[in-house]
Amino acid sequence: MDVIAAISTAPALSAIGIVRVSGAGCFAICDSVFQPTGGGLFSAARPREMVLGRLRDREGHVVDSCLAVRFPGPGSYTGEDCAEFHCHGSPVVLREALEALFAAGARQAGRGEFTKRAFLNGHMDLTQAEAVIDLIESETAQAARNAAEQLGGALRRRIEPVYDTLLNIASRFYAVVDYPDEDIEDLDRAESLQVLAQVEGTLGALLATADRGRVLRRGVPAAILGRPNVGKSSLLNALVGYERAIVTDIAGTTRDTVEEKASLGGVLLRLIDTAGIREAGDTVERLGVERSRRAADTAELALLVVDGSRPLTEEDRAAAEAARMASRVIVLRNKCDLPPAADTAELAELGPVLDISAREGTGLEALEAAVAALFPDGGVPSGEILTNARQTEAVSRALEAVRGAKAALESGLTPDAVLSDAERAMNALGEITGKTLREDLTARIFERFCVGK
Repeated sequence: MDVIAAISTAPALSAIGIVRVSGAGCFAICDSVFQPTGGGLFSAARPREMVLGRLRDREGHVVDSCLAVRFPGPGSYTGEDCAEFHCHGSPVVLREALEALFAAGARQAGRGEFTKRAFLNGHMDLTQAEAVIDLIESETAQAARNAAEQLGGALRRRIEPVYDTLLNIASRFYAVVDYPDEDIEDLDRAESLQVLAQVEGTLGALLATADRGRVLRRGVPAAILGRPNVGKSSLLNALVGYERAIVTDIAGTTRDTVEEKASLGGVLLRLIDTAGIREAGDTVERLGVERSRRAADTAELALLVVDGSRPLTEEDRAAAEAARMASRVIVLRNKCDLPPAADTAELAELGPVLDISAREGTGLEALEAAVAALFPDGGVPSGEILTNARQTEAVSRALEAVRGAKAALESGLTPDAVLSDAERAMNALGEITGKTLREDLTARIFERFCVGK
């Protein structure tokens, strides 16, 4: 493969910036732009040890004093010769270094091309490759842990025994069908059914992790609902930790939905602060109230806020009706720092009722615990959670095929019918790890990556 190069750090001022190079012949290219301070050639430096030296631009001018390290293949990230320049984090310096490498014979790396080469060179499977971008994009500690375990091969290790079991069944059936005159022991029907039932159970349990994976990666749409001036925007600000929404004593200040992310109880919430639900006084407010109702319709969690210092009103009840559209509801009696006046017994059927003060920041620990209880991790070990639609769809197809193989056995169909379904299941599982290689599939996966990774 040709030599590729890219800036692997964010395009902004920083203490350190990294330029990465990979491909056969990359060390000779690096020799033309980097000179070790102690003399000699960079290509002769000891592997995996930082070397101090001068980095030159395409015209030979020194642009930085930096550290460089080389990783001979196959013991590198990509499985081929690699090098990295750890420069001062000026975007100008990094661009000059990259242009010098291009002038010396390297080309610009595409999105995810370093990781794609690692996959094509057998250094990782597709679940590990996808875990790289999941780790980069993780927004909670749980998401990072799951991605890190998948990068270590946890999901592959969960799938491989299932694949091998199906392969064993298929090979036994093939032997019986292809060599009927040989004395090959047929696979017992009852034993085959038992094995397929075990595979079905494993795949079913794996498929059940998809919802948790979706929560880990994308977060939970959570609508903050309530009548005007009950403290919805104050709650949003308290949860995100800064003044994201305007807060005033004037009812109806929020005219449109305001969205922000926050992590509560280890769960990423995509919070939507909505306009107060009431009979709108003008066209703009009416549109805001309508958007609030639509946000409730699509939310997986509704945070229903009421003013605990005042009796419930018909507007509170209207907001409660909107909250019913969400999958889960938490009722928040705000302003608990004031004398209580709200009787929320009629709202208890919606979900847990908690006392908070968004302004004072009290009661938020209980809210975190309530959110964590509504979205439990299910006891699934980190790394064994399906985190994207591609994996989920493939496991679903594999499960459907295994159930088809079971049905074929139970109905007494010929072995070729069982074989067909077993092979469909194996192909689907192979797509997850990359054993079943499809160019369009790999292209779609690596399009998610940034350049330089």
